[in-house]
Amino acid sequence: MLKSLCLSSFLILALAAPAAARAQAPPPEPSVIVTTGEGIVKQAPDRAWVSIAAESRARTAQEAQRLNTDAMTAVIEKIKAAGVAADAIQTSGYNLQPEFDYQNGKQTLRGYVARNQVQVRVDTLAKTGDVIAAAVATGATNVSGVRFDLKNRDAVEREALTAAVHDARRRADATAAGAGVQILRVMRIEEQRDMSDGPRPMPMGMAMMKTEGGPGSAIPLEAGEIEVRARVSMTVAIR
Repeated sequence: MLKSLCLSSFLILALAAPAAARAQAPPPEPSVIVTTGEGIVKQAPDRAWVSIAAESRARTAQEAQRLNTDAMTAVIEKIKAAGVAADAIQTSGYNLQPEFDYQNGKQTLRGYVARNQVQVRVDTLAKTGDVIAAAVATGATNVSGVRFDLKNRDAVEREALTAAVHDARRRADATAAGAGVQILRVMRIEEQRDMSDGPRPMPMGMAMMKTEGGPGSAIPLEAGEIEVRARVSMTVAIR
């Protein structure tokens, strides 16, 4: 009798083991399609950034610094008078260093050079030429790094991102149709950020920015278009 009970218990356990294993097994991974999408929005710029600097040289460090302070103060005041707000002007670099002459292997102090550089944000694009001309006429010795941007860049980036998602979904639909399968749901969407992405000027003619110098002194600045891109990766489940 005892032997019969033990045998029955063994058979019950043996039959239950596969069922328990099946209950604990993870569900199979769904089949998927992975696509990428890109959205591009082009818009004419409405803001400019420009770097403006003044250099001053003198026999002594104190004199070079004084001359540079006077020159840059005049430049900044002139930039403000051209319609640039004070909070749109930011110092981006300042240095004071000696300069040397070298002759017959001998180093001789020539003097000192002081350099002050500011970055200027011009919110009225048509005034960019006026700002540059005013700065140069007042004592600026270097103008560089002119670039154009959008005041509403965040909104344009979101628009490009939406377009990228739509593009990725269209590609997924086309892939599924070509394979003869059906999309069940979107499982994952990931934005693919590229830190090298930035404003990309696209030629659209020459923008002539009038300056204070009168006829013939307009500064030709090619504003072009700003191209904002967004990329996403989309994973959809299929059957």
